[in-house]
Amino acid sequence: MKKKLMDILACPIDKHYPLELHVFEGKREIVEGLIVCPRCLRWYPIRDEIPEMLPDALRKEKDELPFLRKWVNEIPSKILKEGKPFNLHNQLNSSV
Repeated sequence: MKKKLMDILACPIDKHYPLELHVFEGKREIVEGLIVCPRCLRWYPIRDEIPEMLPDALRKEKDELPFLRKWVNEIPSKILKEGKPFNLHNQLNSSV
């Protein structure tokens, strides 16, 4: 994904703009990262240079949680604890 795309993206759920970008891997192109809506705390993964901005009903927990676990040290703690539609709140509490 090109960083410039962030200039036009809004949250598909609440239409908030601008969104936050967290880059985990990439230089010119973002290979892996996270797009976050600061209003509703929904997060959208960027995998293989593609932003996956799907509505909650089309997302599967079994596909999303491994992404959160992979980047747990890079993802803002607010998203790990309160992010929607899925988060690691229960897992983070049990590991303390």
